[in-house]
Amino acid sequence: MQDIADEIARILDASVTLEDRSFNLLAYGAQSGDIDTVRQESILRRRATDEVRAHFEAYGIATAEGPVRIPGLPGMLGRVCVPLRHGGVNYGYLWLLDSGALTDERLASVTPLVDRAAALLAHEARGRHARLRDFFSADSATRAAAGVEAEGPVVAMAVRTSPGRAAALWTLPRGVLAEPAPDEALLAVLAPASQAGEVARRLQEMYGTAAGAGGVRDDAEEAWESWREAVVALRVAEHVERHAPVATWADLGVYRLLARLAHRELAELAAESAALTAAGGGLAATVEEYLDRSGHAGETAGRLGVHRQTLYYRLRKAERLTGLDLADGENRLLLHLSLKAAAITGPPWGV
Repeated sequence: MQDIADEIARILDASVTLEDRSFNLLAYGAQSGDIDTVRQESILRRRATDEVRAHFEAYGIATAEGPVRIPGLPGMLGRVCVPLRHGGVNYGYLWLLDSGALTDERLASVTPLVDRAAALLAHEARGRHARLRDFFSADSATRAAAGVEAEGPVVAMAVRTSPGRAAALWTLPRGVLAEPAPDEALLAVLAPASQAGEVARRLQEMYGTAAGAGGVRDDAEEAWESWREAVVALRVAEHVERHAPVATWADLGVYRLLARLAHRELAELAAESAALTAAGGGLAATVEEYLDRSGHAGETAGRLGVHRQTLYYRLRKAERLTGLDLADGENRLLLHLSLKAAAITGPPWGV
């Protein structure tokens, strides 16, 4: 891609950038002539801002079949956008700063290079896709028929997608496989264990939602187990703020068990603490903090920024509302689990 950008810049004697369809910078040529803030920021930040993206998309570049001329504005030079289309699909954009010298004839002279860039992006996009749903099946025959080739150690990931965003999956590191689900907003991913953390963060940022990563499997044939863990981790990432927006199986603690329960079972458990939530005033949060601190009143009061006597008053109120004795170990365990279950049964934390 860098060679293509350099060659187009040489032929047209113009400033060139190549971006994917999510406006992430892929390559850029040497600067020729004037430069504006938009180009400068795109190179420094490696992607265009949302405001710039909205401005350019208003000119119909996402569906255009050929070059689109975008007039300049104060602080922004005029430019030509050439969609990188292959097989009827738009995979990115070639951007050229235009001082008025980029005629249709000159643009046509770089068509072979534009087609090559589009084909490369299309190849990268296809190369990231695999039949991971089948590969993550518990049935060994189904896994074998998926035709997925991967070497351990690997980590499976579940990522909540967003209908308003198209992730540039082809920009992920080589060796990362992905399969969007056509009937649900969930992306299945398989990555080398050494890259799992980076890949999960990048995918979460691409979609702006949440992601869950399963445990490491040395044998790729056991990746289906990591996938089940990833789905559980995603559920926790979406409902428990301290595990958001990317949750990993190794860090889930008690949520490894709770998030596997059916909704009905979780609701029954959460009902034990419903009176605390209904009381409001942060009573449920106070009790959960107290239980998280193993019943250490001084530490809990300090964390909450309240007097110890205030804490004791709230705890006594919680006992009256729930009918549970916080001096009893089993009562404390029941209430603690109930508060954790309530988080999973509630709405996503960011809503």
